[in-house]
Amino acid sequence: MELYLDSADINEIEGAFKLGFLTGLTTTPTFMHREGVTDLDEMILKLADMVPILQIEALGSTAEEIVAEADRQLDMGLSKEKTVFKIPVSLEGVRACKMLADRDIMVNVHLVYTLQQAYMAMEAGATYVCPLVGRLQDQGHDALGLIEQCVNAVNYYHYDSKIMFSSVRHAEHVRNAINAGVHVCTVPWKVMKQLTDNNFTRVGTDQFFEHTRLITNTVKSAISNVNPTVAINTPLPEAVIKMTEYGFGCIVVMNADGSMAGIFTDGDLRRLMGTAGGNIMNMTLADVDYGTPVSIESSALLEEANGVFKKTHVDNLLVLENGQPIGVLDIQDLAG
Repeated sequence: MELYLDSADINEIEGAFKLGFLTGLTTTPTFMHREGVTDLDEMILKLADMVPILQIEALGSTAEEIVAEADRQLDMGLSKEKTVFKIPVSLEGVRACKMLADRDIMVNVHLVYTLQQAYMAMEAGATYVCPLVGRLQDQGHDALGLIEQCVNAVNYYHYDSKIMFSSVRHAEHVRNAINAGVHVCTVPWKVMKQLTDNNFTRVGTDQFFEHTRLITNTVKSAISNVNPTVAINTPLPEAVIKMTEYGFGCIVVMNADGSMAGIFTDGDLRRLMGTAGGNIMNMTLADVDYGTPVSIESSALLEEANGVFKKTHVDNLLVLENGQPIGVLDIQDLAG
């Protein structure tokens, strides 16, 4: 199934065609008017340079006027092999379609709302026949039934015409197009961007990234360059301020000789407030009893650190290198 972008937004067009596999672009004067285009021919030539195949309107009250308009646009420099002229279905429209098709000029007969209209377009040699699904459904018609009838007619009578599913409003329409066996679907960029999206895919991809990081990155690569150390004679109120400045839930307390005394955590602070009350305002870190901190070597993989977090139920690990603290690994650092 050929996939077209339906747009006149330059930014959308540039983004969509980076995909590298879109067949072409369908656009309308209405789209261009909405985008503030004032020089239609200039815009058409610009779009023709951007996309593999450009589908544009050729309007006129008679078949001769429609053909003349198509010729005028070709004379501007458009390539016959890369341009499809969109013609609203009518008796004059299908007559123009036949005249252009006889010259091997591609035509999209569109604004099709009935099987009879589609049949006339096929008989006239239209390259594309284009029912407008969204607009039909807005009017309460069985648009998907029409699409299936058009596809069946092409297959049964072996027409060369391709059925284009257009007026796509949401991703479900694209699924309808695939199931109906249409040959072409033209899709707005906002819908096209949703076609690869799924919450389960996103969750699975995030897990792959996370688990790859856990088994390939070291603890040292994941920690910040902040080593949250404070001297053991630091007053407790000042230590709390330093803890906040460092951005961790703990600080590493260092003895005067450079050795590590232990780790003081926000949990230690809450417990101390419960036992010492207001007296903590007069205490220093030297008045605190320290146990053995939960630590990990800087060269360990994050997977090992993850195991330690799960086993000890702490939120921060002291990171050591040659026995000296070089930083703190927060449990949030595992996520990158």
